[in-house]
Amino acid sequence: MIPYGRQDITQDDIDAVVKVLQSDFLTQGPEVPRFEQSLAGLVGARHAVAVNSATSALHIACLALGLGEGDWLWTTPITFVASANCGLYCGAKVDFVDIDPRSYNICPVALERKLKAAEESGNLPKVVVAVHLCGQPCDLEAIHALSRRYGFKLIEDASHAVGGKYRDEYIGNCRYSDVTIFSFHPVKIITTAEGGMALTNDDQLAASMDRLRSHGITRDAGAMTHAPDGPWYYQQIGLGFNYRMTELQAALGSAQLARLDKYVAARHALADRYNSLLASLPLTLPWQHPDSYSGMHLYVIRLKLEKIKSSHLQVFESLRRQGIGVNLHYIPVHTQPYYQRHSPASGALPEAEAYYAEAISLPLFATMTHAQQDEVVAALTSALHQ
Repeated sequence: MIPYGRQDITQDDIDAVVKVLQSDFLTQGPEVPRFEQSLAGLVGARHAVAVNSATSALHIACLALGLGEGDWLWTTPITFVASANCGLYCGAKVDFVDIDPRSYNICPVALERKLKAAEESGNLPKVVVAVHLCGQPCDLEAIHALSRRYGFKLIEDASHAVGGKYRDEYIGNCRYSDVTIFSFHPVKIITTAEGGMALTNDDQLAASMDRLRSHGITRDAGAMTHAPDGPWYYQQIGLGFNYRMTELQAALGSAQLARLDKYVAARHALADRYNSLLASLPLTLPWQHPDSYSGMHLYVIRLKLEKIKSSHLQVFESLRRQGIGVNLHYIPVHTQPYYQRHSPASGALPEAEAYYAEAISLPLFATMTHAQQDEVVAALTSALHQ
């Protein structure tokens, strides 16, 4: 089976992890801040807070931004559930904004229309989570302008987009947002096995997220209610969580980070080759905005169902039978039973539902060979002509 995604572990990665295993620190030592500083320096952010997953990063970002009971978080329905769940964790309510039919990201036009209606009803969101689906950046300038006009905080869920760029600058610099989130799950562009990171240019947000990832504890005397009792002293000044990243994960992340641009370039080369090989088939191929350089985490096709005899399900199942590990990113969050019961969407989301009826994620990973890619294309061609 050719998987839709796969990590690449080299001897440099193994050596970095073994070095930590032979050191004095396995949990909190020099590797975590080294990884944070390296990635923040690369993308141009002032602060980076490493955690054990992107879900944890989303959670502490929402808390640091003051999201709570009675507030609203809006996001796209075409994302993993974590992009919405982070609002529920904070006691907030969640609603969804339909997607752009070409980029599949949250649509600024639909967002503006929904914001105008929410302003009239007094239900404006406190936080909007804009997801860079497949690694392609959202229309950040337009969404940022709306955030200034309507007063919401903006989180970039860039779980797919580390190494990507918007207007020739790395995603993660937070030029247009309050916080950017990265994921380092094994199928992502670089991995720490599990892990995530929140980046920001705001000193207070960074300090808050730093405390929240570690039980709400501080060792900063300036943040304490009274002078420390001694050099051993710390204070819990809020309620936090055990969301810390380990030294092992951070060492792996730093080693992988050295190959980030190479990985993204390899993914682009494979995507370009897919574009050429699939051009004559009854498919809608991924569209790339001229202002963006995608992290190219996923290569999503859409079936032109009116031009083929098989159904969406039949094509998907045929590919799986032929040993192609296709997937579907994602099931619209608002259709999940939990959301239908507890946080139903307030309006129709036709573009998201049309996307779901046609989309298939083809295998794409940096070490994919042309022979593997040819096998995918052959299998897809066969599935479409059954």
